[in-house]
Amino acid sequence: MPLDQEDQQIIENRIGREINQVEEELFANLWSEHCAYRSSQSELKKFQTTGKNVQIGPGDDAGVIELPNGKKIALAIESHNHPSYVDPYNGAATGVGGIVRDILSMGARPIALLDPLRFGDLEKQKNRYLFDGVVSGISDYGNSIGVPTVGGDVEFNTCYNGNPLVNVFCVGLVENLLTAESKEPGNKLVLLGSSTGRDGLGGADFASSELDDESETEDRHSVQIGDPFTEKLLIECVLEMAKNDLIQSCRDLGAAGFGGASSELCSIGDKGARIELGQLHTREKDMNALELLLAESQERMLLEVKEQDIEKLEEVAKKYDLPCSIVGELIAEKKYEVYFNDRKVIDLPVDLLTEGAPLYDRKAKNPDRSKEPATNSAPISKSLLSLVSNPDLGSKKYIYQQYDHEVQIRTVIRPGEADAALLRLGENGLALSAGSNSYYGYLDPYRGGELAVYNNAMNLATVGSEAIGMVDCLNFASPQDEEIYWEFKNTVSGMSDMARKLNIPVVGGNVSLYNESQEKNTKVNPTPNVGMVGWLPKLEEAPSLQFKENQDIYLLGETKKRLGGSQYYKKIHDHTGGRVPKPTTQDLEIYEKTIKIVRENEVVFSKNITKGGLGVSLARTALNAGYGMKINLNSISRIGEMKKDELLFSENAGRVLLITDEEIDLGDKGERIGRLISKNSLEIKLDKTKNEWSLNELKKKNDVLKRNM
Repeated sequence: MPLDQEDQQIIENRIGREINQVEEELFANLWSEHCAYRSSQSELKKFQTTGKNVQIGPGDDAGVIELPNGKKIALAIESHNHPSYVDPYNGAATGVGGIVRDILSMGARPIALLDPLRFGDLEKQKNRYLFDGVVSGISDYGNSIGVPTVGGDVEFNTCYNGNPLVNVFCVGLVENLLTAESKEPGNKLVLLGSSTGRDGLGGADFASSELDDESETEDRHSVQIGDPFTEKLLIECVLEMAKNDLIQSCRDLGAAGFGGASSELCSIGDKGARIELGQLHTREKDMNALELLLAESQERMLLEVKEQDIEKLEEVAKKYDLPCSIVGELIAEKKYEVYFNDRKVIDLPVDLLTEGAPLYDRKAKNPDRSKEPATNSAPISKSLLSLVSNPDLGSKKYIYQQYDHEVQIRTVIRPGEADAALLRLGENGLALSAGSNSYYGYLDPYRGGELAVYNNAMNLATVGSEAIGMVDCLNFASPQDEEIYWEFKNTVSGMSDMARKLNIPVVGGNVSLYNESQEKNTKVNPTPNVGMVGWLPKLEEAPSLQFKENQDIYLLGETKKRLGGSQYYKKIHDHTGGRVPKPTTQDLEIYEKTIKIVRENEVVFSKNITKGGLGVSLARTALNAGYGMKINLNSISRIGEMKKDELLFSENAGRVLLITDEEIDLGDKGERIGRLISKNSLEIKLDKTKNEWSLNELKKKNDVLKRNM
């Protein structure tokens, strides 16, 4: 894509000459929305990015947090949306590879992956093809490199028909901390890993454009091809080099390829570089300077190395059968000089490349989408069966059974067992959650942003962990649309405000814009996928997940009439509307109380009540436990003020379902509502009516993904 004329004029005024073709293409990529965050940078400043445990915040390949036990973790999240539409298998696979290398570049061993995914209506064959390809790509790559996929989130909505979202969240355990801050002039720049080919050319520019009906064929060259076996070698090789103190700084080759990584590494350390492109090891003949500079071939890392350590570094690379090339050196002057076959093809100020893109002053316009639908109550029995058969609420076993979630033997709570994954770190626990609710974001971006943060924190609380850090992947349509930009601004405000209330630092993230399609005439809903980590001091305090007959069931928190943006409205009344639930001060107290209850009592299971409300939470918990339930809701507060469907399917925040081995006192915050039974059914008493569903029927309905694929 050619460089914008206004941008070109700014550049040429700064350097006092015309730019050549290679320079123009480099600017087109580095000044793209994907790399320069030109529409979003000003809004992202709202986030609180510091805290007592934050070691490295936004700006590097990943954020780094120090845990209370003294160990450090790296966390990052990334999108690979456009590539996954064009080539779902390779787009998703290389999304995994890229985020793993972001973690690796911090000197951290990747220990877990989570994948928030969004697809169009599963009734369409094209969407089933995309869904199957994406899941297979994530599975094959993650399984091959030995990093467990322990959780995620998925929604199906017509707004994603022309543009699926593939986000990947990765967490790593730091072994020897690295950064991308270049250190000393005279140090060598070394390219390690796979050879450079022509795949992925212009990927950053491609990610900043909307899709059209030619994308699947014309843009296929922009999708990288991954090699997980080389990635596995690269992980072990880089970690050994870091252990031996052979790496001064490190950068993953991602967006804009070698040109992006090398200029950014220089810029972060206020240095310059002199580079010879002809020294890059390649796998294709006759590659020109532009191809060498911008190709996004996978499994490559750029290292800063002291000259006296080059020989030792080459020995380690040889041990892992990985090629490496000395491609340049750092210089004190903040210039980016690139040569190809003894001809200078780039001569630019580093800061102009990496920080010089002018930010856009976008206009915002508020659309009102909150109209409450006129509805009649539907029969409870049929409504619950319909909801549990909704792909958004159905069992995700079809997805996670393809993932290896046991590798590295740290996984304590596995996919499908609870709202958050839990990893073992000695006697401590690290909890992980990822996702958001795009229906909320569409109706009320501010509250959607608040709830994206709050509900992930609540997911962590249900396994007894306190949120200690987060990253975010902000997926939106074109910011040139005033309504879309209004969505973006308000989403960020909501997320920022809630993160501050919960004291959760935001240590990194990704913005993915232009997620829309001319082909399907669709624009994605605001989808602020959050990746969050939580700390559990004693692993033994986590829920036991050991279900048995006659265990007590409690409801913590108050049920209110909040059906706006609910699955009940969508599935039963075919309407997305209404006022989105607003998190309250009481909801924040429920977050703290949940952590305390789980840690201090014999809690067997705990569930955050969100999509589908109390009714769906009870049904899914019964299926998870393998036991029936006998529930009496006649005593819970406000029952006389609410209709049965409101009581069962409201989605207000600040409610938790608890199953315990002992009687617990919730005070005025909740009460016992039932027990587990051996009978193979879910019984819910409301007023004088007993509603009953067979667990076999619920399970059959709940296996909706398996039926559709």
